[in-house]
Amino acid sequence: MADDPKTLVSTEWLAAHLGDPDLRVLDGSWYMPDSGRDARAEYEAGHIPGARYFDIDEISDQRSSLPHMAPPPEKFISRMRALGVGDGHQVVVYDGMGIFSAARVWWLFKLMGKTDVAVLDGGLPKWKAENHPLEDMPPVVRDRHITVQRQSHLVRDVAQVAAASKLKDWQILDARAAARFRGEVPEPRPGLRAGHIPGSMNLPFMELLNADGTMKDLPALQAAFEGAGIDLARPVITTCGSGVTAAVLSLALERLGHNRHALYDGSWSEWGMYPDLAVEKG
Repeated sequence: MADDPKTLVSTEWLAAHLGDPDLRVLDGSWYMPDSGRDARAEYEAGHIPGARYFDIDEISDQRSSLPHMAPPPEKFISRMRALGVGDGHQVVVYDGMGIFSAARVWWLFKLMGKTDVAVLDGGLPKWKAENHPLEDMPPVVRDRHITVQRQSHLVRDVAQVAAASKLKDWQILDARAAARFRGEVPEPRPGLRAGHIPGSMNLPFMELLNADGTMKDLPALQAAFEGAGIDLARPVITTCGSGVTAAVLSLALERLGHNRHALYDGSWSEWGMYPDLAVEKG
């Protein structure tokens, strides 16, 4: 894999740069509510040296009834300053699954206009498997100024997605498992209908990953998108259950040099809730 500090870096790259003064490592672990895992407790028990915990649920727009919607810029600024993350830093985000929620944090930084941010390929499982160091000490944090400029073209709301579903000017790609996409199993969040956005296509995010949790190489990524029916010459809206794994699709598109993609932040947590929005099954 070619390391790219704007998308994806290897554990070897991170190990070599861990002492860099302008490197900031974030633990962006987040788990489904029914997983039985506690991301913050796992972080406190052991994390990559110097890593700070990025709480996806807390660093969000808590005025919304939807889970972990993108925070307003001023909240993002205050939370990043508290973590000692600011202008001039190279950020690397990892999670406890391999590549799962770290991509959501990567996308949030992109949304705020910060581009020097990468996901750790293979995440904490690969780091541990290679016997790289861990620590349980809280990092020493120094406040750092951060400027943000929200990139509105990277996010879509329900009205924009409904228009895309009707007009078909943007392709809609769903990262959920195939059985959820087809509406064959109930949604993990109560009260949501089963199925998918009319006209959307399905590429379960796991199909972009190797068995060890690393992202597939570029030819395999391209084949996966094309196999799902995506025309890589046209723009794509990514979606999923609650806007987390959709970012894995967005990260893979960015790896392929496809930069006309946007993420539906409300995702199925929003679409599946409203009875006046059409749902397809099968």
